[in-house]
Amino acid sequence: MAQLTLTARLNTSALDSRRGVVRLHPEAIAALGIREWDAVSLTGARTTAAVVGIAPAGTPTGTALLDDVTLSNAGLREDTSVLVSDVTVYGARSVTLSGSRLASRSITPATLRQALLGKVMTVGDTVSLLPRDLGPGTSTSTASAALASSVGITWTSELLTVTAADPIGPVSVQPNSLVCWASGASEASGTSEAANGTSEVSGAPVRTEQPRTQAVGFDDLKGAHAQAGRLTEWLKLALDQPELLEKLGATANLGVLVSGPAGVGKATLVRTVCAERRLIELDGPEVGSLRADDRLAAVSSAAASARDGGGVLLVTDIDALLPVPPDPVATLILTELRSAVAGGVVFVATSAVPDNVDPRLRAPDLCDRELGLSLPDGAVRKQLLEVLLRDVPSANLEIGEIADRTPGFVVADLAALVREAALRAAARASENGEPPALRQEDLVGALGVIRPLSRSATEEVSVGAVTLDDVGDMAETKQALTEAVLWPLQHPETFQRLGVEPPRGVLLYGPPGCGKTFVVRALASSGRLSVHAVKGAELMDKWVGSSEKAVRELFQRARDSAPSLVFLDEIDALAPRRGQSFDSGVTDRVVAAMLTELDGIEPLRDVVVLGATNRPDLIDPALLRPGRLEKLVFVEPPDAEARTQILRTAGKSVPLAADVDLEVLAADLDGYSAADCVALLREAALTAMRRSIDAADVTADDVARARETVRPSLDPAQVESLRQFADTR
Repeated sequence: MAQLTLTARLNTSALDSRRGVVRLHPEAIAALGIREWDAVSLTGARTTAAVVGIAPAGTPTGTALLDDVTLSNAGLREDTSVLVSDVTVYGARSVTLSGSRLASRSITPATLRQALLGKVMTVGDTVSLLPRDLGPGTSTSTASAALASSVGITWTSELLTVTAADPIGPVSVQPNSLVCWASGASEASGTSEAANGTSEVSGAPVRTEQPRTQAVGFDDLKGAHAQAGRLTEWLKLALDQPELLEKLGATANLGVLVSGPAGVGKATLVRTVCAERRLIELDGPEVGSLRADDRLAAVSSAAASARDGGGVLLVTDIDALLPVPPDPVATLILTELRSAVAGGVVFVATSAVPDNVDPRLRAPDLCDRELGLSLPDGAVRKQLLEVLLRDVPSANLEIGEIADRTPGFVVADLAALVREAALRAAARASENGEPPALRQEDLVGALGVIRPLSRSATEEVSVGAVTLDDVGDMAETKQALTEAVLWPLQHPETFQRLGVEPPRGVLLYGPPGCGKTFVVRALASSGRLSVHAVKGAELMDKWVGSSEKAVRELFQRARDSAPSLVFLDEIDALAPRRGQSFDSGVTDRVVAAMLTELDGIEPLRDVVVLGATNRPDLIDPALLRPGRLEKLVFVEPPDAEARTQILRTAGKSVPLAADVDLEVLAADLDGYSAADCVALLREAALTAMRRSIDAADVTADDVARARETVRPSLDPAQVESLRQFADTR
């Protein structure tokens, strides 16, 4: 874990006031190994977490700018030391807060969740209602307008306390998080809700949407026209022409489950199709956070409203209302929904995790039909970007390039990308006084900040500016990766024309330090695929079934963000030979789960698996047959020519004196791995600093002294053993 000790200073910027953002110098952000708008842990008298932004120009490197609320949460005073470190933040399943009586009575959980969207918090923190409104995935004026109509201007000074959070630890409020008041979310005033166009039903706000102007047109549903057309046809038959079905001996009952990744536009599709119909909408996470009696009352009242007007009842994120395992009131809720459908109400539910929904929802007399929305491919992403940018003043945008570099992005991610780019363009226009216009560099810069929802819970491979061209030698390795990973993305029509499937997986093996992980990092920098990295045996868990579940979830995330690469570093620890372990069969079950995912019944499309190891003899042989990790590539220790290229690449940022001849040096480094060569130049630079803190370059004498410290790490016996393994394969 990277840590820095910085000096805490009060951030006086009104833009950041009480929004839970800490501003750091770009060098400090780089030293922590994170990106702007990631989260960090702040430790003073207590530990809290906050979102990181780049500090204004002129801010000292060792300074952290915190607002007054974040200073208080960390137990700090101005000009004291704060320990800043990178931290893993999980999406909150639920967050409970306490506040003033006015706030808890007037602000509904849905409005509260919208105001806190994107904020990072821990139990015991104080948070304001000011929306973060900075960086990706945050709320905007919608939350502010709802708060102002609920409690007036006092909302800007309201402070809340986080009393509980699930999971434990720093969490981020997400669109599907359950956010509620500690004293009961069911006390919200019906008067304030009426101002927002909603009605209060037994403590749960139920929004009734009358025929209205579409915010999103039918043509704007890029990639979902077929699903929208099918839903339109079903609604027409069920509500407008039920007699046609009755004459054919069928009922006109209609219940639909709309599934798809988070942020793909499920609710937007339903609202667009039902734009000219009476739509009663329930927010699943909000209603699911109520007491059991209030949940049932909310569903009953909404169903009655839909039944009276012959309308459509929409329940978003129904997995929060009817989860697995079900609670006793779920049976009564399902009965109420079943009665509504039988009474002529069209019932539509959405879920990003349909496997977590009570299976009884899919009964033939309830939700007998399902619509699935998939991740947009490159062509659809381009169309979505064109829709999002059609009214934006811009200059020379290459939208196709951005679409190619956003695998795994859904429409919500693309909207966040456009907004982050707009923030950059607005900042430039404010500084220069020029008319605001979006440029290509704004969108490219936003790509380094926005992380798609499909990868929000996974660790990403550090990319940087390294490309395959920067990888010294390793011609066979680069060719194998190009064929297995890049060709299927760049030339899919060729594979289809020749009637072959692209390789499913690749195993890189070779001595430690020879660049196996480095070449994967270079591959990831192509920007045309998402990378899911697993290190060693981190999928292992002592609980029965947990390890296999972790494998399934890993591959499911890869499918959801396809085209993608699953990188299994130190795969020998994850998939050893079966029958030779003494861990109650955990590793055997993990290997079986991996085999099932690689070539099981469910196809693994647009997903490549890449393993790396220095002990290929320990891997279960079943993983190495064709159709699985079928291409085995031996990463040879670098020869003199390869070492020269490695030194040149590593030395691009090192001011080498004229007396340093890299070719002569490389020829004399027999037994040095790629990592050793990089370490040698780093040690030579440190030697120059020891010689003179004002040293301007690294001399041959500095390199010679560094060689006394950095010795070759390659084991000749291990290298020979790996070569023999390669000969047998």
